[in-house]
Amino acid sequence: MPDLSVIQYEISQMTYTSPKGYSGIYDSRMIERKSDLARLEALDCGKPLDEAAWDMDDVAGCFEFFAGHAEALDKRQNAAVALPENFKCHLKKEPIGVVALITPWNYPLLMAVWKVAPALAAGCTAVLKPSELASVTCLELGDVCKEIGLPSGVLNIVTGLGHEAGAPLSSHPDVDKVAFTGSYATGQKIMVAAAPTVKPVTLELGGKSPIVVFDDVDIDKAVEWTLFGCFWTNGQICSATSRLLIHKNIAKEFVDRMVAWSKNIKVSDPLEEGCRLGPVVSEGQYEKIKKFVANAKSEGATILTGGVRPKHLEKGFFIEPTIITDINTSMEIWREEVFGPVLCVKEFSTEEEAIELANDTHYGLAGAVISGDRDRCQRLAEEIDAGCIWVNCSQPCFCQAPWGGNKRSGFGRELGEGGIDNYLSIKQVTEYTSDAPWGWYKAPAN
Repeated sequence: MPDLSVIQYEISQMTYTSPKGYSGIYDSRMIERKSDLARLEALDCGKPLDEAAWDMDDVAGCFEFFAGHAEALDKRQNAAVALPENFKCHLKKEPIGVVALITPWNYPLLMAVWKVAPALAAGCTAVLKPSELASVTCLELGDVCKEIGLPSGVLNIVTGLGHEAGAPLSSHPDVDKVAFTGSYATGQKIMVAAAPTVKPVTLELGGKSPIVVFDDVDIDKAVEWTLFGCFWTNGQICSATSRLLIHKNIAKEFVDRMVAWSKNIKVSDPLEEGCRLGPVVSEGQYEKIKKFVANAKSEGATILTGGVRPKHLEKGFFIEPTIITDINTSMEIWREEVFGPVLCVKEFSTEEEAIELANDTHYGLAGAVISGDRDRCQRLAEEIDAGCIWVNCSQPCFCQAPWGGNKRSGFGRELGEGGIDNYLSIKQVTEYTSDAPWGWYKAPAN
């Protein structure tokens, strides 16, 4: 573990305008390297190549977005606060200091940049700890930083296992803040590690998100969004809408069509053209997903399709897209995050029942509602307890909109206008402007 005091940049010398000179360079370098970075990402974590290419576009867009907010930060500085007579006050937003950024393997570079870009825009120095399962593109980011002349020590990349690198970062007294994306269990450990020094943390943890489909929809469109919402990125998405709540009036037709469509999803080497489902990230994750499916079956659920290795693939951690029915709400498959291409299905009869089932989870990252009734969509958007709600779609994510969850999905919001605020500390400067004595104490007579 490095001495973090050595890598701490002189914060007093790092002005809020420092990221401006790098903004366009970051964007252009990422676009120049898009093909190579996408290929590395696909090889490293198994996601389909064209999805990895989308991620690289988002990486460049995220740098551009927060570069704009770095410039806007100048205009927000020294904002006046109205006070009573004889006082004036202004606010300064200062970098919080050294930040530890601990990121997952499902979007290796993009999740890193969600943290790196606002941290640098705020004027912080950062230690990035990518997942040990997928670190390659984050190391490439380090090379980009060297190329563009980012000062030494501003961004530091430390690879390693969680207990060897992530845990010491979380507890290190010279780290002023931790931002983490990953599992609920690891999030708990980070909170414990950060507690002795009372450092702030932001956590984006797991999910078991619902997608609620009513009987007034275009079934083909709703089927596509449902499959995309669960099987995109090989099903390894914290916000995956992996609990389908389907109105009983269309349940059979809807599920039959989903099964038929899922059998046509191309499962292959992620570098093959047209791949829509690559291998999961590791043998450990592969075995975990298979165990979830086996447990669901043993508890009485029905595996309609998938749950096994495709017959045409003899090697690799491939799992066919899986759809499970005959679910009850006490089952593990309903309650726990699988983090793989597994969709569980449950019917509902009324709007009230749908809301109750949607909220029947310890998590609260996301939710989706698909209906032709705009008023109904609005009602469910208000009633579902989650940080992100999608209407007539699933999984769109834009750097302009805040991202984060409720309950065991963590706290704090990344992205959006407030994303940079995670890495800032507000200082109030209040001045007494009168020449008159304050008058609290009367000096003794000579």
